[in-house]
Amino acid sequence: MWVEEVMEKFMRIYKYQAHGYAFSGVEELLYSLGESTFVNMTQHSVAESLLQVGVTQRFIDDVVSAVLRASYGQSAAMPAFAGAMSLAGAQGSLWSVEGGNKLVCSGLLKLTKANVIHATVTSVTLHSTEGKALYQVAYENEVGNSSDFYDIVVIATPLHLDNSSSNLTFAGFHPPIDDVQGSFQPTVVSLVHGYLNSSYFGFPDPKLFPFANILTTDFPSFFCTLDNICPVNISASFRRKQPQEAAVWRVQSPKPLFRTQLKTLFRSYYSVQTAEWQAHPLYGSRPTLPRFALHDQLFYLNALEWAASSVEVMAVAAKNVALLAYNRWYQDLDKIDQKDLMHKVKTEL
Repeated sequence: MWVEEVMEKFMRIYKYQAHGYAFSGVEELLYSLGESTFVNMTQHSVAESLLQVGVTQRFIDDVVSAVLRASYGQSAAMPAFAGAMSLAGAQGSLWSVEGGNKLVCSGLLKLTKANVIHATVTSVTLHSTEGKALYQVAYENEVGNSSDFYDIVVIATPLHLDNSSSNLTFAGFHPPIDDVQGSFQPTVVSLVHGYLNSSYFGFPDPKLFPFANILTTDFPSFFCTLDNICPVNISASFRRKQPQEAAVWRVQSPKPLFRTQLKTLFRSYYSVQTAEWQAHPLYGSRPTLPRFALHDQLFYLNALEWAASSVEVMAVAAKNVALLAYNRWYQDLDKIDQKDLMHKVKTEL
C-alpha cells in the first residue's frame, strides 16, 4: 500500500500540468504533490520508510533490495522517494517501444520540426538587451566553433561531477551558476549469446532450470540482474529458448564483466555486446535538491532526476520546464509555485 499511496499522490502532477501550473524547483514540485512527506522522502532511506509502515527487514533484504539493484544498481539505503518510483516500476502494466524507448525522443523531435544543430555546447554566456536576459550559446562541431543568441535556453543533460557535460561553463551570471554537484551511478549492460551455466544457480541439469529472470540482493556483487530477453512484439509462433539451448541473456553489472565472470555465468558463449553509461544519479551524493530555474529564462530539465529517475519522471520534468518557460515569458506568475493546488484545481473545474 505504501507504493500505491505515493503513486496516487504523484499522479496529481498530470492534473496540475493540464491546468498550466509549473514549479521553479524540485522541492516546490514535490511539496505540491505530497507536502512535507514527499520532501522528507528524499532525505530518508527506503529501508527506514518501509520499516515505519510495518514492512519486515527480511522482505526489504530479500525483495526490495533486489528490485532497487535491478533498476538503480543501488541499495535500500537510497532515498525513499526514488525507491518508491523504482518499486512502482516492478509491478505489471509496463511498456516498451520496439526499437528502443529512444524512439519516443526522436519521434517527438521530428514532430516539432525543430532546427537541430549537431554540435557540442561548450558554454552559456549571459547578455542583456532592453532589460531582458539574452543567452549566447557557444558550440563546436566538425566545422569549427560557433555561437547563437537565444531568449530561452533549456539544459537537457545532467550537470554532475563525473560527466563530460560538466565541461559546460556559465559566464556572466551573478551570482555564478554552480549547480554541478553529485555523482552518477555507472551501469554496464552485456548482451550475451550463449549457454547459461545453470549449475552456478543450483541446477546441475539445465533442463530443470525454471527462471527467465534472476535478481540479486548483495551477493554475488559482480552482477545485479540476469534476464533471458525476447522481442518486444511476440508473435503467435514465438517460442522462448529452453534453458539448455543457446539464448540471448542481458547481464546488468556495476562494472564491465571479466572473462572469468562471464565463464561463471555461462558454460560457453558465442558473442558479447556491451554498453556502459552513467545511468542514474548516485543518490546521497548531493546534499540538496536542484532547481529547474537557473536564471530568468535558463532552465535545467534534469533537475528532477535527483528526486527519482525514469522515462516518465523525465517526461514530467520536460512538461514542467515547458510550462515554466511559457509562464515566465508571458508573466503569468499565478501559474508558478502555487500552494494548495488541489483546492485551486477543483475551484477551476
